[in-house]
Amino acid sequence: MNRKKQLKRKTSETDIEISFNLDGEGKFQINTGIEFFDHMLDSFAKHGFFNLKIEAKGDTGVDDHHTVEDVGIILGEAFKEALGDKKGIKRMSHAIIPMDDALATVAVDISGRSYTVLDLKFKKAKVGDLSTENVEHFFESFANSARININARVEGENDHHKIEALFKAFAKALKDASQVEHDSIPSTKGVL
Repeated sequence: MNRKKQLKRKTSETDIEISFNLDGEGKFQINTGIEFFDHMLDSFAKHGFFNLKIEAKGDTGVDDHHTVEDVGIILGEAFKEALGDKKGIKRMSHAIIPMDDALATVAVDISGRSYTVLDLKFKKAKVGDLSTENVEHFFESFANSARININARVEGENDHHKIEALFKAFAKALKDASQVEHDSIPSTKGVL
C-alpha cells in the first residue's frame, strides 16, 4: 500500500510544497516561516509517525493567518488523498494526551464529511510567533480539506503546553483512525 502524497498550492498569499507519507517513521523537515507553528507540525509528524516535508512561503509580514490556513488546507488534502478509497481503515479514534499542566482530548472520524467542534481557550494572543486564534483556524482548515470530523478540547494553564498537547493528541488520533484493520469500507452507506 502506497499512502503518500506530494502537493503544491500557490496563491497570491502563499506558495507551499508538501510531501506526506501516512505510513512513515515520524521524519520531518518543516519550514513555514512561523517558528512555533513549525514546532507544532514537527510534533504532529513525530507523534503520528508521519513523514512530513513542508516548504512554505507566505505573507507573514502581514500576519500568520494565510500561511497557517493554507498549510491546514494542503495538509488536509494530502491526508485525504493519501488515504485513497479508505477501504479497511479503522475510521474513528481518539487520544487523550497530557503535557505538564495541560490535557488535550481529540476525537476524529474520517467520515467524508467535515465538521469541527473545538473547545480551545488561550490566555495569550500569541505563543512565540503564532497567533493563538489561528490554532483553531488550522484545525478547521484541515477538517474541511480532509473531509473529516474533529472534536477537540484542551485545558490547562500554559498556552504552549496546551497547543502542543493538542497537536500530539490530533496526531495520535489521526494515525489510529487511519490504520487498516479489515477489507471493507467502514460505513453502513458503503462509501466514505
